[in-house]
Amino acid sequence: MDVLYPRCAGLDVHKDSVVARIRCVSEPVHDEVKTFATTTSALLELNEFLSAQGVTHVAMEATGVYWKPVWHLLEGDFELILANAQHIRNVPGRKTDVSDAGWIADLLAHGLIRSSFVPRPRSRSFGI
Repeated sequence: MDVLYPRCAGLDVHKDSVVARIRCVSEPVHDEVKTFATTTSALLELNEFLSAQGVTHVAMEATGVYWKPVWHLLEGDFELILANAQHIRNVPGRKTDVSDAGWIADLLAHGLIRSSFVPRPRSRSFGI
């Protein structure tokens, strides 16, 4: 399968943490997993972490509304995709947040995630 996004990341978003896996197959090759809190300062660190590795595309999966602050702080710096959990969870054997973030990054790299609808900035109210 062709890699469409050689410098991407997958995020598994929870109420208190975000697990990020960077998947870079272009030079320099890089694969790293790191966990961040969901405070504003920690999410800004996440943004810096992704930027430092030259990430261009980020896919995230979250249950409920936990994705909203992450989206807000990453928007404008990366091409974002909000994955529908039901569309990407149908694979047995993924039991940890780290493996979930890796699976999301792998699907994104190959262009296999269809983005959920997120209204344009002028039309939305995140309530954060």
